[in-house]
Amino acid sequence: MTDLLEAFSQLLIYDLLGITHGSTLGSVLSFFVYDSIKILLMLFVMIFIMGIARTYLSKKKIRDLLSHRIPVIPNIVASIFGAITPFCSCSSIPIFMGFIEAGVPLGVAFSFLATSPLVNEYAFVVLFGFFGFEVAVAYLISGIILGVVIGLLVKDRGLEQYLVQDIFTDKKKKEAKFASFKERIVFGYLEASSIVSKLWVWILLGVAIGAGIHGFIPDDVVHSFVSSGGIFSVPIAVLIGIPVYANCAAVLPIAFVLFEKGVPLGTALAFVMAASALSLPEAIILRRIMKLKLLILFFGLVAIGILLIGYLFFFRHILI
Repeated sequence: MTDLLEAFSQLLIYDLLGITHGSTLGSVLSFFVYDSIKILLMLFVMIFIMGIARTYLSKKKIRDLLSHRIPVIPNIVASIFGAITPFCSCSSIPIFMGFIEAGVPLGVAFSFLATSPLVNEYAFVVLFGFFGFEVAVAYLISGIILGVVIGLLVKDRGLEQYLVQDIFTDKKKKEAKFASFKERIVFGYLEASSIVSKLWVWILLGVAIGAGIHGFIPDDVVHSFVSSGGIFSVPIAVLIGIPVYANCAAVLPIAFVLFEKGVPLGTALAFVMAASALSLPEAIILRRIMKLKLLILFFGLVAIGILLIGYLFFFRHILI
């Protein structure tokens, strides 16, 4: 599917529109077409699947599944699930929405939303190859712990009121009964269509901003800012990483180049984590789902967590 989307975007931009191969404009437009289609398709498919799944689970069953005697267990499960799902920040949003629709507590859903783009198997393998097993395991564990802590911090604080309610199913509505699998499919399709129709403009806007930043900010600019920061290079890397919309696969090579040029490991990792887990397109899409106060809280908690992880690796690298 990924290769097909990439081939389609290149056919549209380079062949049909006649944009020069390798040009900045061509790269930006290709990025926009590819990511827009990918995110919209994933959003529809994931909400469709989650909608069908919810027809088999009543809210009471979901609450029972999450009412573990040890309160932290659901957050750990959600965070680990986020770590093993290979999604970028924007692609994680459909599953987050599905969790909320299914009655999953906001704190548990936040554990997934924070960890999913932050940690993935590709980053683990590449970090293992570049920096060794110890660094890769520390990255994995710290990302999962960050998701768990964020979820626990927002637990039982009544923050669900800051979700934009019109994007979700009316919680007061009586749960429907389904007599056949066809009815479940229709329910999933209608729910996916309804949510995508409310989000598509925000998605295109977010991806357009990300594509522009991706195409017009060269790697040398990132290196010049980060390498001159000294002990403040970690927060600088986080601030620069936020607008650089990309997943771990795209930013890890940049981080390795920064490390090879003398930038501390913690700074390089902070850049990777910020670029993967905190992006402007993600913020724009989430703004349609949650009110500004909740969005700032989520981004703030993730940013603080990334700073702490970055400094942990930063001082370890300096001392050793």
